[in-house]
Amino acid sequence: MTTIPDFLASECERRAALESTFHIIPAPMEQTVSYVGGAAGGPEAILHASQQLEDWDGRSCPLALGIHTRPFVDCRGSAATVLARIKAAAAEVLAAGKIPVVLGGEHTVTVGALQAVAEQCEEPVGLIQIDAHGDLRDHYEGTPYSHACVARRAVDDLGMPLFQFGIRALSRDEFLFRKAHPAIWHLDGAELFAQGIPLAPLPPEFPRTVYLTFDVDGLDPSVIRATGTPVPGGATWHQALLFLERALKGRRVVGFDVVELAPTEDDHGSSFAAALLVYAIMGLIQRG
Repeated sequence: MTTIPDFLASECERRAALESTFHIIPAPMEQTVSYVGGAAGGPEAILHASQQLEDWDGRSCPLALGIHTRPFVDCRGSAATVLARIKAAAAEVLAAGKIPVVLGGEHTVTVGALQAVAEQCEEPVGLIQIDAHGDLRDHYEGTPYSHACVARRAVDDLGMPLFQFGIRALSRDEFLFRKAHPAIWHLDGAELFAQGIPLAPLPPEFPRTVYLTFDVDGLDPSVIRATGTPVPGGATWHQALLFLERALKGRRVVGFDVVELAPTEDDHGSSFAAALLVYAIMGLIQRG
């Protein structure tokens, strides 16, 4: 049986929980995937691929802040049961003053982390979503806890302001819901290519404290193709990171996740890119 390594164990000396800023929470949930499966293998693939990362990300050394990898979340049982476990893990990290980093799994895992954030944080928290899809459906295929409902749960259930980046697949109902909602902003895929990335992409009233959810299908499939529902026309690697650098500048990131990697044996590049993405976001947080 192959041992699953800690994130960047090949380089990281500071891995104890108390001395680590970032706490990796692997959550291999896969219950509502509606096209190509395999997202349950995402966390393990990211952890293995992270062993090939360099400690210097090009501008700083995020692992200097410490990276602790927690046990895998038990993803057996109903969606509500699994989300409660993810919530508990994230709440424990937040209560310790650390930053939870959830590795999916399907996008539904984000709901558990957001529930913990909503309870733990006294100040308003905004959700930044990088995604190909709006995920604003109230129910999908019979459940409100579908990967297609994540942003709707954040807005309706938790009252979080939302900024969406890279969206290029919306149902008509999602389009109308977003248009009618005053606390949802967006820079969609077509807008990105037509207008570029503003120096200050988030509106002035957006909260200074944020949670970031990054569905890897938000990137163009030329960057990461091992995902369940790839959509052409997404952001390039550097466009996504430039957006994040500008959006996160001066903001406090209380947690983030990288979800929907569906690894395949013949595509190591996608797994490596997802691991590098996790580390790149850590670097952005480190540099503020």
